Amino acid sequence: MPRVRFRLNGAETEIDADPDRSLLDILRAELGMTGSHFGCGAGECGACNVIIGDRAVSACDAPLWSVADKDVTTIEGLGTAEQPHPLQRAFIAEQALQCGYCISGILMSAAALLKRNPSPTDREVREALDRNLCRCGSHNRIVRAVLRAANEMVAE
Repeated sequence: MPRVRFRLNGAETEIDADPDRSLLDILRAELGMTGSHFGCGAGECGACNVIIGDRAVSACDAPLWSVADKDVTTIEGLGTAEQPHPLQRAFIAEQALQCGYCISGILMSAAALLKRNPSPTDREVREALDRNLCRCGSHNRIVRAVLRAANEMVAE
C-alpha cells in the first residue's frame, strides 16, 4: 500500500491506504475526523466540504492522492470548544443551524471564503455558499453569521 503524506489540521499526517479511496472515507474511517458528513457522494451537496489550501473541496469525490503534500483542514481543525473560531461563535449567536448535518460543510466553505476575502459582501457570501445544500431553511441566518464573523475577524 502506498504511503500518502499531508498536513491535517496543522499536523503532519501519513497514511498507508489506497490512494484512490475518497478523502472523506479516509478522514472518517481511518483518521477519526467524523465532522465531515457523507451527503450525496457526488460532490454536489457540500456536507463533506473540507479546506484544501484555501479552497473548500468536496472530500467525497477527492481521492486521497490529491492531497499529497497539501494542507487539509476539517471542521475539527477550525476551532475548539474552548476557543471556537469566529464563524462558530457567529453561527451560535445568529442561531444559524438546525439539524446540523450540513453545517460543518457550510462552515468550511465560509472559512475558505474568509481566508481568501476577509470582507465579503452579502452577494459574495451567497455565491460562496451556493453549492452547500441545507434543507432546514437557515440560509438567511447563515449569511448573517458569515458576515458577522467577517466583521469580527477584520476588527481583531
